[in-house]
Amino acid sequence: MTQPSLPELLHAAVTAVGGTERPGQVAMAEAVAEAIDDGAHLLVQAGTGTGKSLGYLVPALAHGERVVVATATLALQRQLVERDLPRTVEALHPILRRRPEFAMLKGRSNYLCLHRLHEGVPQDEEEGLFDQFEAAAPTSKLGQDLLRLRDWSDETETGDRDDLTPGVSDRAWSQVSVSSRECLGATKCAYGAECFAEAARERAKLAEVIVTNHALLAIDAIEGAPVLPQHEVLIVDEAHELVSRVTGVATGELTPGQVNRAVRRAAKLVNEKAADQLQTAAEGFERLMELALPGRLEEIPEDLGYALMALRDACRTVISAIGSTRDKSVQDEDAVRKQALASVESVHDVAERITHGSEWDVVWYERHEPRGGAAYRHSGASLRVAPMSVSGLLREKLFTDRSVVLTSATLKLGGDFNGVGASLGLGPEGAEGDDLPLWKGVDVGSPFDYPRQGILYVAKHLARPARDGDRKDMLDELTELIQAAGGRTLGLFSSMRAAQLAAEDLRSRIPEYPILLQGEETLGELIKNFAADPRTCLFGTLSLWQGVDVPGPSCQLVVMDKIPFPRPDDPLMSARQKAVEEAGGNGFMAVAATHAALLMAQGAGRLVRASGDRGVVAVLDPRLATARYGSYLKASMPGFWYTTDRNQVRKSLAAIDAAAKQAD
Repeated sequence: MTQPSLPELLHAAVTAVGGTERPGQVAMAEAVAEAIDDGAHLLVQAGTGTGKSLGYLVPALAHGERVVVATATLALQRQLVERDLPRTVEALHPILRRRPEFAMLKGRSNYLCLHRLHEGVPQDEEEGLFDQFEAAAPTSKLGQDLLRLRDWSDETETGDRDDLTPGVSDRAWSQVSVSSRECLGATKCAYGAECFAEAARERAKLAEVIVTNHALLAIDAIEGAPVLPQHEVLIVDEAHELVSRVTGVATGELTPGQVNRAVRRAAKLVNEKAADQLQTAAEGFERLMELALPGRLEEIPEDLGYALMALRDACRTVISAIGSTRDKSVQDEDAVRKQALASVESVHDVAERITHGSEWDVVWYERHEPRGGAAYRHSGASLRVAPMSVSGLLREKLFTDRSVVLTSATLKLGGDFNGVGASLGLGPEGAEGDDLPLWKGVDVGSPFDYPRQGILYVAKHLARPARDGDRKDMLDELTELIQAAGGRTLGLFSSMRAAQLAAEDLRSRIPEYPILLQGEETLGELIKNFAADPRTCLFGTLSLWQGVDVPGPSCQLVVMDKIPFPRPDDPLMSARQKAVEEAGGNGFMAVAATHAALLMAQGAGRLVRASGDRGVVAVLDPRLATARYGSYLKASMPGFWYTTDRNQVRKSLAAIDAAAKQAD
C-alpha cells in the first residue's frame, strides 16, 4: 500500500480546522518532514498567519514517532489540545489508518492535590495540618475560592488548574497543590491511586504526542530524573522565548522570608540543637541582607560568604535530623515532614550553589520596593544566582538523541538565524564539529504583504532618550500620533514607570481617547476592553510586547517609546555582555542588541494580525535611524515600508482611521 503524501495529509488537516492552505505552511511542513526523516535539527521562522501549528503537527503525526511539543503560552497549549490536535487526528485517521493519542503534561503544582484538599495544609506555627476550609472565612475571597475548588474537585477529570474557569487566586491554589519536592509520592500517599498529576503522567506515557511547556522541558533537561517520556522528536514552538524560560528555571533565589519559613517548618521535627543551629544561621543571613547594596556580586563579600556557609551547614544538619527522628504526635507527620524537608533543601541548594562559586554563575543582590511600610522591609531583599549562559546546557541536553524543530515568527535577527542559534548552543548554520550539532534555518515567510499593510516610522527629529529623563518631545509626538489615528493605539514602553508617566500625561491632554494602563486590571480584561472600543489606547510594558493579538481596527498604531535595550545595571545581561567582550566578541551586539531586536520584532508583530489589517509602527527613538546598529534592528522586524517623514505618517494614519470609520 502506498504511503499517503504530505500534501494530501496537510490538505485534509487544514480543511478540518477550517483554515486556508498557504505556501509558507506547505514549505514548513516539507522542511519539518525532511528534518524528522533525517534525524536533523531545524529552525523555522514562520510569520503570523502561516498556520505553523499544522505545519509541524501534520508531518510529525505522519511519521509515527513519539513527539513532544513544548510551547511558552497557555493559549497555544489549549489551542493545540482542544482544537488543532483533535481535528487533525480525526482528519488524518482515514488516511493514516490509525488514530494517534495525544496528551497534555505540566509540572505537578499545576494539578489539584487530593491529599492537600482532604487532609489539610501543613502550617508553620503549630504542629500538624490545619483545615484551610475552616480557617478561611466563607465570605472572604479566599474562602469562596476554596469552596469552589472543593466543589470542582468532584467534577473535574483532569485536576488541571487551567481547566477551572473562572480561575482562583495564587494564594487559594497554593492551599490545594504541591510542588514535586513536597509530594509524598503515589506509593506513600493515601490518594495516590486517584492522583491527577500521576494520571496525567500515565496518559503522557501512552500518547504519541505530548504537549507541554518550556518550563517543564527545562526541568526535564536540567534535573537528573526525566519528567517527560522518552521521545524521538522535539518541537519547540514560540522558540524565541526558550532561552529566557530555561534561564528562569535554572535561577535560584534566597530571601529572608524563605529562610525563616524553612526554620519554622523544621523546628518541631528535629532535635533542639539542630533547630537552634538553623535559627542562628537564619538570623545572621537576615542581618546581612538588611545591609547589602543592590547589584552584581562578582566576589561574595567575606561576611556574606560566612553567613551562607553557616546556612548551608545548618540546613545539611537539619536534613539529616529530619530523616532520623520521628514524632508520632504530629498529625499526618509524613506530609508535614515532606514540606519541611522541601523548604530546607531549597535553601540548602541555593546557599551551596552560591558558596561553591562557579565561574559560570552570576550572583546578585536585589531589593524591591516593599509594600506595607517599614514593617515589611525584609520582604523585598533577595539573593539570586543564575547561569551566565544556558547555551552549553541546551546543546548538551536538547540536541542529542532526537530531532529538534524550533519555530517562531521571530528567529531571524539581523537577517540570519545565527544569533538565535548561538543562544541555543548551536554553531554557525551548516558548521559541523565534534560537539556542534548540525542544523539548518528556513524562513517560510508570511502570508501578509507587509510593505503594503504597514509603515515603520522612526521619529528621527526627536532628542535621543536619556535614562529616566523627561521626554516632553516624545509625549508631544505620541499625542499627535494618537489624535491622527483616532485612538486605536498600543503603546509599548521600555519600563512600567515610562508607561505610567505617559498614561498620566496623555489622560489630561486627550481625555476623549480612553487610555488603559497595564496593572490597573487583569491583562485579559485590558486586552478585551482595548479590542472592544477602537478609540481606546492600551499602554504597558513587557507582556504587551509579546502577548497581544488584536486584529482589526482597534490596533492600527503600535508605538515603541524607545529601543528596549536591557538596563545597564541589569546584573545578568551586563555579566553576559562582559563575558562576550572578554572572549573577544562584540558584547553589545551579542547581548544588548540581540535582546532589543527580539523584543522589537515581537512588538512590531502586534500590528498586522490579519490580511485586512493596516497601520503604523512608530518608534519614538531616533537611534533606530541614526545609530550603526539601527540597520540590524530594522532587519529583524517585519518588512514594513520605512519612513522618517512625520507629515506623511500623520496623513496615512488619518486615512486609515477614516477608512475604518467608514467600514463601521
